[in-house]
Amino acid sequence: MYVVIRKFDHMRSVPEAARRAESGLGEILRKSPGFQGYHVFDSGNGTGGSITLFDSKEAALAANEKAMTWIRASLADLIQGEPQITVGEVLASVKP
Repeated sequence: MYVVIRKFDHMRSVPEAARRAESGLGEILRKSPGFQGYHVFDSGNGTGGSITLFDSKEAALAANEKAMTWIRASLADLIQGEPQITVGEVLASVKP
């Protein structure tokens, strides 16, 4: 399993970005091969981000390209600049 973490600093409204992302980007990701899950978080002080899980690195990278296209088109009024992106293999996972 692979994870993509996108972190945005200096957002005008993290809750509004999350609302838009859930209905817009969430639908795009849901249709992506290997999609496992999508979570948006608010770190406070205008910082927020997302965590997305995929079956493979290839699926994660392909979906990230789609995500960035959507983000640039749909969140331009809420974000400044590009997010910090981290992609990596999940080495351990704990579930309830």
